Amino acid sequence: MDTLLVSHPACLRHEVPDGHPECPDRLRAVLGALEAEEFALLMRATAPLATEEQLERAHTLDHIQSMLNGEPEEGFRRIDMDTAMSPGSLEAALRAAGAVVYAVDEVMAGHARNAFCAIRPPGHHAEPGRAMGFCLFNNVAIGALHARAVHGIKRPAVIDFDVHHGNGTQDIFAGDPGLFYASTHQFPFYPGTGSPADRGVAGNIVNACLPDGAGSAEFRQTFFEVVMPALTQFDPDFIFISAGFDGHIADPLAGLRLTEDDFAWATGELVRFTEDHCQGRVVSSLEGGYDLGALASCTRAHVRALQCSM
Repeated sequence: MDTLLVSHPACLRHEVPDGHPECPDRLRAVLGALEAEEFALLMRATAPLATEEQLERAHTLDHIQSMLNGEPEEGFRRIDMDTAMSPGSLEAALRAAGAVVYAVDEVMAGHARNAFCAIRPPGHHAEPGRAMGFCLFNNVAIGALHARAVHGIKRPAVIDFDVHHGNGTQDIFAGDPGLFYASTHQFPFYPGTGSPADRGVAGNIVNACLPDGAGSAEFRQTFFEVVMPALTQFDPDFIFISAGFDGHIADPLAGLRLTEDDFAWATGELVRFTEDHCQGRVVSSLEGGYDLGALASCTRAHVRALQCSM
């Protein structure tokens, strides 16, 4: 078994206003990076559409209907200052969520060792009742809740190393002691959430904050000393990664100073953890990353680390 890459051309058809950082070229950079010869053994699959039943595990009916009925026939529908829908956005969002669901199914069936979902729009800012922060549906939460509802996974965990706090994932997980969310993120920063004081109902929320300008040493120390012990104590049986690469030093939207080696290291730590605790089960979902060169190099490092689980 090798790593599975799940994507769909529809994810390129989610258009954004001119100058918006979350553009289709991001996904082109990611997919282009994974065409290198070293990734020849990747299994590749196209994402299905997420169903309303799958969406309902993470989102309110009002929000789902707002998305299903809200796509404009032309131009853009502004949801907030950062988030918009265009013709094609709905299918892209349903394929993005469907990719994570499909990846879970394939890993649970033993068809893939682990998976990376190369998708957009991203998901971790989408709250139960609203889209925000470039995100329409919370892809990784939908996948985690699918794993529990359909496959009997009892304790799914999401590890989020995007530079921005995943407020949506935290909101969805915080009240359920059987779910775990840990985030390393620049703080204070957009979206203004992610305080270390937020602990969830059973210590199942861990916010490991990094100051503006933090680099490799601070990131690795925080990951090793805060995230991994809490994850070990939670004792998950499936790991999801919100793989945002906007903490890279070249990224224009944030202030951390990480490199692709840091993301490879964190991925490797999680993969090794799953070998001992989760039967190797890992599904990773693309979140942020807005410098195209850094995004490509970080993607290569991340997927290479996933493949090293073989």
